[in-house]
Formats: sequence, C-alpha cells, structure tokens
Amino acid sequence: MPMSVTAFAIALFAATPMAGAPAAQLDATDLAVRPLAAGRAEQALATLQKANAADPQDAAVLINLGIAYAQAGDEPQARAAFEAALACDDVVELDTADGTVTDSRRLARKALKMLDRGEFNVPVARTEQLTLRD
Repeated sequence: MPMSVTAFAIALFAATPMAGAPAAQLDATDLAVRPLAAGRAEQALATLQKANAADPQDAAVLINLGIAYAQAGDEPQARAAFEAALACDDVVELDTADGTVTDSRRLARKALKMLDRGEFNVPVARTEQLTLRD
C-alpha cells in the first residue's frame, strides 16, 4: 500500500540521522524537527542554516533545510537543498517519523517530486473572506 502524502510529509519532517551520527548533527536536526512539524519554518531555518554552514555535506540537515525552505515558500532554495542532499558523497540511512529507515538519496528524490507537485505548499488562511450565517 503506497504511503499517503500526509504520512510521507510527516516522515520527511522528522527525518533524523540514525543513532551512530555525530552529536552536532543530531542536535541540529532534533532542534529543527518540532518547529518543522508544527509549520514554523522560520524557526527551523535558523538552526538548519547554522548546521548546514558547519557541514554542507550533511544530507539529513540538507533534507530538513529543503523542507523548511519549502514551507517558507522559497521553492528555489528548497530545490537547491534537496539537490545538494542528492549529490552528497555519503549516502546515509535516516529514520523517519513512521518508523521506517530509508537512505538519504531516496528521501531527497521523493522530496523533489513532492516539491514539483506542490505538496509542501501550506494553504494560507484567508482572513478577508466573509462567511454568511443564518
């Protein structure tokens, strides 16, 4: 049975390196997961940008950075982050929120497809819309 878009998005949000990853990688990714899952991309971006500057070849950080950019509406930056994760020399195994383990390149390819389909776009609440009530 294929994974639903919502389940995959949640899995992407919580893509974290496995237990053997360096402590700095775990800290940055862990700190960013909750804001990403809650839709607070700007909060996650600050943490992930610092982590990316420290290690630009960290696929887990790049994937989560791409998600944060996508949530913030910056599709070109999101695409660049996902493509950078895909191009990383090291392929790492990542745990996802649904308990599966997948490799970073596979997750990056799925994220790019989701970006192409607009699945990261967060609906904007329309406050100017009026509702007629009886």
